[in-house]
Formats: sequence, structure tokens, C-alpha cells
Amino acid sequence: MDVFKIQGGNSLCGTVAVSGSKNAALPMMAAALLTDGKTILNNVPDLVDVRTLSSLLTSLGCEISRHGSGSLSLEVVDESHSEADYELVRKMRASVCVMGPLLARRGHARVSLPGGCNIGHRPIDIHLRGFAALGAQVDIHQGDIIVQATQLRGAEIDLAGPNGSTVTGTCNLLTAAVLAQGKSRLTSAAMEPEVVALADLLNEMGAKITGQGTPTLEVEGVSKLTPTTQAVIPDRIEAATLMIASALTRGQLTIQNVNPQHLSAVTAVLQEMGVSIYESGLSQLEIACERELAPVNITALPYPGIPTDIQAQLTALLCTLPGRSVIRDQVFPDRFMHCAELNRMNAKIRQQGDRAFITGVAQLQGAHVMASDLRASAALVLAALAARDETVIHRIYHLDRGYEALETKLNFLGANVTRCREEDVQRRTPIERPDLRRSA
Repeated sequence: MDVFKIQGGNSLCGTVAVSGSKNAALPMMAAALLTDGKTILNNVPDLVDVRTLSSLLTSLGCEISRHGSGSLSLEVVDESHSEADYELVRKMRASVCVMGPLLARRGHARVSLPGGCNIGHRPIDIHLRGFAALGAQVDIHQGDIIVQATQLRGAEIDLAGPNGSTVTGTCNLLTAAVLAQGKSRLTSAAMEPEVVALADLLNEMGAKITGQGTPTLEVEGVSKLTPTTQAVIPDRIEAATLMIASALTRGQLTIQNVNPQHLSAVTAVLQEMGVSIYESGLSQLEIACERELAPVNITALPYPGIPTDIQAQLTALLCTLPGRSVIRDQVFPDRFMHCAELNRMNAKIRQQGDRAFITGVAQLQGAHVMASDLRASAALVLAALAARDETVIHRIYHLDRGYEALETKLNFLGANVTRCREEDVQRRTPIERPDLRRSA
């Protein structure tokens, strides 16, 4: 496995462009199952998760090709398969987003039940209740979800969960409802920009969806969708990660290919800390630290709140601010595995329930640390950029799932990040110990 070796202490300065959104690209790719002909998606990041879903879609009869750096062509050439391979599904929970399109278009889908998750319990019962409301028969057999229907019917579906709306569930049921007979009303729907991007794509294909970006989606079913060309929106989580990296290293960045509106909650909390943020164009932000930063209290919430996907990165930043901060995650209350690793780097974090209580330190210290999930790995990279001496981050395969060429971008901005094989990294430097043996 690969690891990162990061020599900290360099401020990030310069200009960097954000890649396309992973969380938008995946359901948009799955939506290609709904049409005949070629669907072309531009600005698709080259990520492990994108490759995993590409393999799954290929097994379901899609012909997929990449043109240039970010254009993906998807065309269904065989509709005879509706069973998602377990070996592919187990690699990525987002694979369940193929259920809605398969059910709507082919009348049948068989997908493995998602297993455990490092960021907490993530059931898909809302997805299944929604499919049943649309008229599908839902069964679970030998660890697989089986959904089938001759013709889906419009229905009213409540998507509220214990910790807010389900983003993947909203996408799954939206792609099913667009080919249902009659009208559907999805209440407590997720309002995330990635859901809006999927709805916009479906409307370009001929769907009739209104209310995207609000908690209520109205869908009038159509009999057929046609392929189209659409660009994937910028990745707001990558953009936020880079904004936090600039603040953590007390650097100065120009971040291009962003939608500032998607980042308003992040911008507000960073400005509350004392970070200077300016819009210098329709899709460009200027980030600078012109004064000492101050601690804050933060709560991660569904959009338009602070994303849970940057809770870990914000935790790393708060570890370097003088005073006491509290960060709470109301989306995934168990998403704090990064705290123990940050404490190995001289952070002072006490985690209790859905909160982390943080006392800032003068400087973090490099160490060997272990990434537990995608966003935790990003937090450790950011902490390492500001830490004294060298940090070695193990299991960075998590990072490769969701950040395109992150080390290349960081190094271009002045960081010192090296990717190498784990077996090539010396775990510890021997400590010279005094000879305590008494002379005879």
C-alpha cells in the first residue's frame, strides 16, 4: 500500500483549480442507465470511486470511455443484466445508487446490502420504503436487496431520517420516480448541490422535476428519457479542504473552479475564525490569513449547513488555534476516528458522544498516523502540512477515493508531500539510550 511522507512547515501559496465533484458524478453516471444512446459527462474527476462505479456500470451493460482529462461517455449496450456484482458493491457504498435507475428502466435490481461503515451507521431503509411506496416489491435474500416492479406508480415519499435527509436516498428515489406513472412528491428531500446537479441532468434528459434545492421535489413521470451532455459541478468538499489548508498553513491561495454559493457556510465559519476570504470572480476565491485566528464552536449539519464531509478537516484546523473550541457532528455522530490520530500529533482533543472538545496547541508534531476513511485522511494531510518534522500517513487509499491528484496540487502550492510504498518507510528512528549497567 502507498503512504504519504509529509514534511510540514511550508505555507501554501499560489493558484489551484478544483476538480469535478465525486459526490455529484457518481449518481449522474448511474443515471445513464435510464437512457438509450450516449450520455456525456464533462469535468468528471479521475478517482478510485469513479473507476469502481465505471466497472459496476460496465458489468450492467454500459460501454464507458474517457476522453481527455475529464470527459466520460456512457452508453447502455446490453440491458440483460440487473444484478450488481458483490465484489464491486462492497468497495463503495455509493454503488447502491444504481438501484433506482435499474428498477425504473429494467423493472428489476439486485444489489448487495451495504456493510458497516467507518463513519457510523448508514442504513438504507428509507430507500427501500420509498421503492415500496412507488409500487415495487422489496425483498432481502442472502444479503442482497431485490427490488422489482412491472410499472412504478407515483407516490408521496417522506425522506426524513434520524440525522437529516438522505442524499443517496434522494438520488435513488428521484431516478426511480422520473419513469414512474403519474406524479411523485418527495418531502424532506436532501437539498445538497449534488442532488440539484442530478435533477438538472435528469431534466436535460426529458424528466419533469421541480423544487430542486428545496426540501420538496415534485416529479411528473415520463415514459422515456434521452441522453444528453452535462458538466459535473465543482467539488465543494475539495474546495473547502483547500480553503482549510490555506488557513492551517497560514498561507494565501487563489482557488479556481468553485461555486461560492455552495461554500457559504464554510466561508462564514472560516471568516468567524479570522480568515480573509474574497470572491475575485464568478468561480474564484481568494484565501488569506492576515491576523491571528480565534477558536470557534461548530456544528456539522445537512446542507446548507457546514458539511459533515469537512468536519475532520475543520477539527485539524481548530487544533492549531489558541483557546478552546467545540465541534459537533449531527449528521454522522460517530465520525470522530481521526481524533485519536490527531492526538498522536500532539493535538489535545477529548471526544464525547457527537462532540469533540479541542484545546489549541502551539504546533502539531509529526508522527506515524493511520487514515480511517476518506475525509479523516484529508484531515491528517492538512495537519501534517502544519506539523513540525515529518508525518507518515498510512492507508492513503482512502484519500484516492475522493481527491484527484491531491499531492500534485499541494506540492505545486509549496508543500512537501511524497508518495511511496509502505515497505520503503522506516517506522521509527532508533533512540540512543544511556548504558545504565553498573560497572563491577
